[in-house]
Amino acid sequence: MGITNIAPKILDPIPGGKYLVNAMDWVINWARANSLWPLTYGSSCCAIEMMSSSMARYDIARFGSEVFRASPRQADLFIIAGTVTKKIAPAMMALWEQIPGPKYAIAMGACTISGGPFICNNYSVIRGADLVIPVDVFIPGCPPRPEALFQGILKLREKIFSTESSRAPWQEGKTRAEDDGDRWAAAKKAWEELEKIKDEEMAQARAEFKEKNPEYKSAFKPVRIPKENLPEMVPYTPPAENGRSKEEILKTIREKFPYIAEDLYVKKEDWIEFAKFLQSHLNCDYLIDITAIDWLDRFDVVLQTMSLSEGHKVFAHCSLPRPKNPDELPEIPSITAIYPAAEWKEREVYDMFGISFEGHPDLRRIFTEENFEGWPLRKDFENSHTLKRV
Repeated sequence: MGITNIAPKILDPIPGGKYLVNAMDWVINWARANSLWPLTYGSSCCAIEMMSSSMARYDIARFGSEVFRASPRQADLFIIAGTVTKKIAPAMMALWEQIPGPKYAIAMGACTISGGPFICNNYSVIRGADLVIPVDVFIPGCPPRPEALFQGILKLREKIFSTESSRAPWQEGKTRAEDDGDRWAAAKKAWEELEKIKDEEMAQARAEFKEKNPEYKSAFKPVRIPKENLPEMVPYTPPAENGRSKEEILKTIREKFPYIAEDLYVKKEDWIEFAKFLQSHLNCDYLIDITAIDWLDRFDVVLQTMSLSEGHKVFAHCSLPRPKNPDELPEIPSITAIYPAAEWKEREVYDMFGISFEGHPDLRRIFTEENFEGWPLRKDFENSHTLKRV
């Protein structure tokens, strides 16, 4: 912006100089608004629609934004497409800070704008990208189609033309100060109050009209559809269950483990015995997966099994307390002797979550390097390795 900021001071005092500055502003804004280069970045599923916008059917090149840049230093548009979590936020902020100004941000999709359906009982989702970086345009939808993204780009163009000039150059916006909770409930309440005011105003107008026209009768007659012509509701049919029913499975499990509830949380000391029980009494001969969940106060190891002959599935959990010493790892017995396929799956949980499996024949990292520091899927993992490569 350098020289353009000085131009008004030099040219405005000269007769006709203001028109020259206005023309210069128009040319600069025209060039900037028609060459918005997005950063190649997507945080979740809305990125699929963002990617499809660059295909031949939609052709984002018509708007000068086909140049998706791999480096934030060469981009000036940040399209945030998808859910923003507390783990993604630091990396997203680092990318935004590396984009040189003038720069702009578009929040694409309901999850990006407010957290969407993932804010319910979820501690890791941020309720709006504008809590992390300043957002210029919001595009609602789940997900918004490419046409909606184009409309957002056109709105951003209008904003550039209407607000930026050499006399009032671009300035980075501000983020929302704090999470204001359920914005939709607040909007609904405000709408109801406006409707109430509108009804009160209309009531007075109706009373005045009736007083002036006492014999007036409306010619409008509402058309009602006969009840017998309404389409019948299709009855809900629950999906068919394969194999044994949930009630039968839970009853069988409780005969051996009376403390287990419907959520199938198993004690650590019963983990091996429970896995054997799944094979012998419920015929769960196939191991679907072993994974983990990092909660704020604990880890959950999740065992997913299936009976190939009968078709039912059994998913069980085991809670492990988070060690007070960060150098210690939570431990749980290995079930590789019962399900041989668990060898690689337990190694994956060890590599990503730092959960140790006692009795595992070859417990070592499977995806990352042996000297990798930290556990990537833990919520407290600092994304320093990624930030260093940006």
